[in-house]
Amino acid sequence: MSTEAETSLTIIWLPYAKPQMSFDLQPILPGNLIKLRPLMREDFDALFTAAGDPLIWEQHPESDRYTREVFQNYFDGAMESKGAFAIIDRKSGQIIGSSRYCNLNEAKSEVEIGWTFLERTFWGGTYNRELKSLMLDHAFRFVERVLFVVGENNIRSQKALEKIGAKFLKKTQLPASDGRLTANVVFVITR
Repeated sequence: MSTEAETSLTIIWLPYAKPQMSFDLQPILPGNLIKLRPLMREDFDALFTAAGDPLIWEQHPESDRYTREVFQNYFDGAMESKGAFAIIDRKSGQIIGSSRYCNLNEAKSEVEIGWTFLERTFWGGTYNRELKSLMLDHAFRFVERVLFVVGENNIRSQKALEKIGAKFLKKTQLPASDGRLTANVVFVITR
């Protein structure tokens, strides 16, 4: 009788296959300054408070988004998108803005990041840079390129996109919530 246990190990080599993962449009994405988590219906009041400054929207095609009725349309669209985030300031635990993934096109291997806003207290680059970094890092696990659509007159957002390395792609006309066409520009970052 042997006192040693004998173990047999069989290795089976399988051909490498890229795992088929579907793009999770609402993961929890923790950063140093902020945490992104799925936007929930009960976040409306806190998000509306964060969006209540008219200066946030002054260059936006919907410059009255700080009003309750217009903001309600924005919020409803965010919930319907199933890709919207609440942006949480890690220091205070408060909602300070929102962003979302939308228009996922698996055939073209692209997704849009947009509908983003932050309270003015958090403007200046650091928070937006971390926000976009978290979202881009996640997106590039699934797609080759990320698009950003910005109002043509929203120079502030265009400059913020250039700071993170986005390149101008094209101009386009898109319908606003009231049905009228608005001029927009599209930026891109490729993996």
